[in-house]
Amino acid sequence: MIVFVTNDDGVHAPGIAALAKAFKNAGHSPTVVAPDRERSSVGHAITLNRPLRLWSIESDLYGPEIEVHTCDGTPSDCVVLGIDQLCPQADLVVSGINNGPNLGDDLTYSGTVSAAMEGSILGYPSLAVSLNCSREDSEKHYESAAEIMVQLTDWLSQSPAPREIVLNVNVPNLPLALIKGIKVTHKGTRIYADKVTKLQDPHGRNYYWVAGRPEDDLVEGSDVWAVAHGYVSVTPIHMDMTHYDTLEIMRSGGIEGAIKVE
Repeated sequence: MIVFVTNDDGVHAPGIAALAKAFKNAGHSPTVVAPDRERSSVGHAITLNRPLRLWSIESDLYGPEIEVHTCDGTPSDCVVLGIDQLCPQADLVVSGINNGPNLGDDLTYSGTVSAAMEGSILGYPSLAVSLNCSREDSEKHYESAAEIMVQLTDWLSQSPAPREIVLNVNVPNLPLALIKGIKVTHKGTRIYADKVTKLQDPHGRNYYWVAGRPEDDLVEGSDVWAVAHGYVSVTPIHMDMTHYDTLEIMRSGGIEGAIKVE
């Protein structure tokens, strides 16, 4: 398969290199187009107010046999430019491996997931993959996530998901032999306690850090539950955010006749 690989951690991040090399070693043909710097939490932003640049690079992270390009835009820019200019023949778009999870409501902020969404919008089967690691972890098992993605890609080649569906994959930060298996999940609930921290600079002026401590609602069947219990979480998501039950309630309640237009 021709696999288009991108991320939001930047082209020099270890996760994307591990992913591209795993695809190459499995006999696939990866093409990498990733941001020239970290672009975490930029969501689905695309750049419309300045020109973008796209260029090839050489990196020891990837080795000489993988085609690697970088872009001075967002993850979604990388997908738009890379697919259009370099890899329109791609069979699959894969975004990751993200340094940290994309669980629950993180999906709305994630550049990793948004890049995969952009691939889906362009008509390509797309996946996002994240490793459930933190800054405190002494070891990050990107190789586990990379191997799981190769196996998942092989499964999808025989059982393809609908083109409008993105698979959001989160992998526990464990050696492959310690991962319990895969769970198909729904998006869970993740909120952040103490999300805003107020501080003062040496001149007495206020400034703020937005971060917080994640607190998960560990409902069985959710992505946050699966990863917390040692399973790979695979969540099918899509762009249609219409709530159809409410749509029918509002129609039957007469909202369409509530406003009189002369």
